[in-house]
Amino acid sequence: MKFEQKRHLILNGNMTKVIITLALPIMLNNFIQTIYNLTDTYWVSKLGDTAVGAITLVWPVIFFMMALGIGVSVGGTALISQYTGSDRMDEATKVAGQIISFSTVFSIILGVIGYFAVPAIVRFMGAEGAMYDLAVEFLSIIFLGMPTMFIFFAFTAIKQGQGDTFTPMIYGGISVALNMILDPILILNLDLGIGGAAIATVISRGIFSLYAVYTLFLSKQGIKLRRSHLSLNKKVLYKLIKVAWPASIGQSTAALGFIVLNIFIFSFGESTITAFGIGNRINSLILMPVMGIGNALATIVGQNLGADNISRAKKAVRTSTFLATAVLIFGGTILFILAGNVVSNFTNTPEVYEQATYYLKLIVASVPLMGFFQVFVGTFQGSGHTLMAMTIMMGRLWGLRIPLILIFKNFTNLGTNSVWYAMILSNLIICIIGYGMYMTGRWQKKIIKKRAV
Repeated sequence: MKFEQKRHLILNGNMTKVIITLALPIMLNNFIQTIYNLTDTYWVSKLGDTAVGAITLVWPVIFFMMALGIGVSVGGTALISQYTGSDRMDEATKVAGQIISFSTVFSIILGVIGYFAVPAIVRFMGAEGAMYDLAVEFLSIIFLGMPTMFIFFAFTAIKQGQGDTFTPMIYGGISVALNMILDPILILNLDLGIGGAAIATVISRGIFSLYAVYTLFLSKQGIKLRRSHLSLNKKVLYKLIKVAWPASIGQSTAALGFIVLNIFIFSFGESTITAFGIGNRINSLILMPVMGIGNALATIVGQNLGADNISRAKKAVRTSTFLATAVLIFGGTILFILAGNVVSNFTNTPEVYEQATYYLKLIVASVPLMGFFQVFVGTFQGSGHTLMAMTIMMGRLWGLRIPLILIFKNFTNLGTNSVWYAMILSNLIICIIGYGMYMTGRWQKKIIKKRAV
């Protein structure tokens, strides 16, 4: 679908069709990414449960660094979508250039700092012996490849802001396919172990990130970059950072919360952290599609606010809520029934199997709450009111989940189940808070200024 056709659909088309059209490629891309994660876990599991536990332990650290790049992309998507909705593509193009340049420089700095800090980080998280060595090896390589991750985030933000969710899916899918091919070759055939998994990730991301950005200079519709757009534009960069910083803080502090969460979980033993990792990766099979709906909603809300169509933006929120709930109930029911069979593919250890199966059943039974959460985040981010999104993202972990774990662990006999019940209760409470914030209507005010006459 051409750029103008997509823009017309977002601003005037049937809302269910709009959401599905934008969300389906994101869902497919998320599904592909999830399959990759499961495949990655499968091949790494051939190295033993300790290797799987090592990746699980350091994943929140990776997400913490990624979150900073995602925040910049969120700010960029909000600005580009609202400029697109108001038919001001010259302004959208300026924003796109600053996203690419800032993301590249920022990621190089973060990658270098992170690489040298890896041993201290892993030691702080409590890893020792073989798990320490494996975690350091994996995380060091991922940090060196950080720019490949940030650049693709930037490309995705630029495309999604315009309503093009299909192109990022194609490039992401091919990248994942290459990763899946490289995994067994590097991990097992070349005997690179857990480091091979990290190298496969960096190579596959790097190739397609660079090519994706290159295509922005060849575009014949929508945003078409020139070298001049990559030069520093203080006014545009300031606007981008102003919108992006709450998203970056919200994402990164949430990731930091998951690091702390993993430390608590690890305190219950290696079996529990491994079970947590397996359960989360399986649960993402049904959660990722809803994240796709939330991402699509951000674009729809942004473009319609840009076009001064508040009632249509509100309709997008209502329709997204219905679709997300339907997807989660359907997928959650199937996964609840098959939980034990699915978990058995990822571990042969009875204790890990028992904990992972219990956790998976518990979390999928309450998974519709995550649909509401993603809708609220998508709404606030798409409208550019990233401070509201930051509030619920930080509040869920730091204000609710971690304190609840401490309370359950120290004042109840729930044991390892303290973590699982704290997760569910924190999701419920934050959804109620998010709904209250939505009802204030503050998110309905667009963040771009009117065109000068």
